Amino acid sequence: MTGKAVLLDTNIVVSHFRDKGVFDQLFTENELYLPQVALAKLYAGAAKSDRPEHHRKLIAAFLPSVTVLASDQDTAKLYGDLWAHLSKAGTMIPQNDIWIAGLAVQYLLLLVSQDEHFELIDNLDLLSW
Repeated sequence: MTGKAVLLDTNIVVSHFRDKGVFDQLFTENELYLPQVALAKLYAGAAKSDRPEHHRKLIAAFLPSVTVLASDQDTAKLYGDLWAHLSKAGTMIPQNDIWIAGLAVQYLLLLVSQDEHFELIDNLDLLSW
């Protein structure tokens, strides 16, 4: 898996913060991207924690190692298509994760996540950790 463009799900970043070293190889050998919605989820988690400043500092220290990807009109179209497909199949996943999957599909990125529900998304290059 060396040298891939990798999109990180929120849970991978949180695991990285908790267990230093567990993702060192993944992080050092690949080009890392973080969905804007995942960044927002990280800040939300920091804000509700018992140590918000500590967690905000972890986020700030981590950000130089990733490129943050914002959603655009193309992402919104993919979101709509993915949402409709999942809804018709009766297999809805969290809305933020549909945005994340949309970015992964849009930019042809390998999505790294601990969430098995991403397996429900067609045409998604997924690495379940």
